[in-house]
Order: sequence, then C-alpha cells, then structure tokens
Amino acid sequence: MAMPDVTVRGAGVFGLATAWALLKRGLSVRVIDPNGAASGASGGIVGALAPHVPEQWNPKKGFQLDSLLMAEDWWADIATMGGRDPGYARTGRLQPLAEAGVALAKDRAKGAEALWQGRAVWRITDQPGDFAPPSASGLWVFDTLSARIHPRQACEALAAAIRAKGGIISADEMPFDGPTVWATGHQGLAELTAQHSRLVGAGIKGQAVLLDHDARSAPQAFIDGLHIIPHGDGTTAIGSTTEREFDDGTATDAQCDALLDKARALMPVLRDAPEVMRWAGVRPRARTRAPMLGQHPFRQGDFIANGGFKIGFGMAPLCAEQLAHLITTGENLIPEAFAPDRSL
Repeated sequence: MAMPDVTVRGAGVFGLATAWALLKRGLSVRVIDPNGAASGASGGIVGALAPHVPEQWNPKKGFQLDSLLMAEDWWADIATMGGRDPGYARTGRLQPLAEAGVALAKDRAKGAEALWQGRAVWRITDQPGDFAPPSASGLWVFDTLSARIHPRQACEALAAAIRAKGGIISADEMPFDGPTVWATGHQGLAELTAQHSRLVGAGIKGQAVLLDHDARSAPQAFIDGLHIIPHGDGTTAIGSTTEREFDDGTATDAQCDALLDKARALMPVLRDAPEVMRWAGVRPRARTRAPMLGQHPFRQGDFIANGGFKIGFGMAPLCAEQLAHLITTGENLIPEAFAPDRSL
C-alpha cells in the first residue's frame, strides 16, 4: 500500500470532513479510527445546525455564518460522490416568544438584516405551522439559516464519499512519517491536558431520544433549552442533556427520562410518539469553547481539529476547508480565536 500524503486520526465529523477537503485538493488520505466512523459523539441523533443570535458580532459568529451558508452545497457534493444521504435540509427554526422577549427579538431581527446581509432571515411570525411549541405571546422567532442534519448518517455519507474519492478508512495502525491531523475528540483533549499544566478541554456528556414522529418538512424547534429536530427519515430527535460529571459516557439514565418528559410536555404533538432509540455520548469542549484548529501545539508538523462540542456539525464544512487550505498551501486563514494554543 502506498504511503498517503496525510493521515487523519479520528473518524468523527471533524476528521472525516478534513479528509474529504484534502482529497478534493488532490492529496491521498488515510483515516484511522479503531472504532470506525461516527463511533463517538459524531454518531449522535440530534443534528441541530443553528446559528448564534445576530448580535454582539465577532469572528466566531461570522465564521459560523459562512459555514452554515456553504453547508447545503457542501453536503450535496458529498451525497453525490458517495451515494449516501447525510440527512441535511435547511428547514429553519422556530422559537416561542414570551411577552418580555418580543422587543429583544425585534432588535435581533434588525441585527440579522444587517449582519446576515440578506442571505438568511430572522423574523417574528404569528403563523408557525402545525409543528410548533406553544407561545405565551402568540409569537415565534423563525430563522431561515438553521438547518438539520442526521449526525450518524452524515458521517456515513462522508465515509462513502471519501472511499469513492480514493481515500482509505481503516481501524488498523500503519507506519507513517508525514503530517497527521489529530481529530480525536474528548480523548484527544485529555491527552493534551496530560501534556500541559492546566485543563485544555474536557468531554461533556449528552443524552438524546429519537421518536417515531414524521414532521420532516417542518422547521426544528428550540424551547427552554431543548432542540427538537424533525429528520428526513420520518423520525424526530430530542436533545440534549449537558453533563460535566458522569461515570459512563455511553449509558442513558433518568436524565434521559426527564428530557423526554419535558419535550412531551412542551410539544403536545409528541405526547404519544413511540420511542425509536436513546443515545448518549461524550462531546469534546475546549477550554475556550471555540474549536481548536491549526498547528498541533505539541507535535511538530502535525495539525489538530477538535473541540466542536455542540456546534461541530455546523462548523465542520468551513473548518475542514480552511484546515485543508493550511495543510496544502501553508496559508493560515483560520480565525485567531481557533488557534490551538489559545486553549493552552
């Protein structure tokens, strides 16, 4: 087997997306993950690709906007190459408004008009459709920037596209002397912390539930901290918990019960929907809460892509393209806030 130009360690969304971006630039790539594609946090079921609020603008929010806007074409290319559906659709998002929040929502609508420059809309509506949480004010925020994706299906689509493009995905270790991209999730953050004098990042557990309720053409809902995501396969996902302390990162428990009870109470349309499955996983959060993207701080000549946490799938398209650009040209277009040494 010929030596690849680049090895990527980790077959979550950051690792697979980076491999795809490198393959498109003509490099040969091998992805190594002993557990296979989407075996960690990227194998989840929620998939809310939702923007930050359009106010107090900063480079991170601008980067996220650009990544969300490029996502539709980016995922379509992957689906075409690999013949697998990633579950992407830009169906928007509804958020109910309390009376006290109406004025702020109007200000944010003006902010979106200026900051999103007509590429997406944040507006107030009194006609939310059938799949909507109750609103005390009779009003909802609807934005056209939010999209959905099915995380596991998206990673499987990426893996299929990578193989169709000539890339290799393997569970086996192989000798390699060239540059490596470390996209190893919360385990990678723990390894960085072990090499440093303070916490670099940590794993945050999340639990979610998938229901048999078909609302595939409806926008997602966000209410009281819950994401409720109708998927294109006729299921609806509820997520998620945020757990900093846990014994088993893949076990569901009473917190999942409470999550489901809350969702059924907030969205009566889901009250009798049967469960399809429950999921738990550990998501990587860097100390700065921004992705870690760029030169590896402790491995000369290597790179890192980590810390996606709750926004990893939304950030992955542009993160992958800019990291691939850095690796292939040496030009660094990545926001300074994402520099890995910022989390050290």
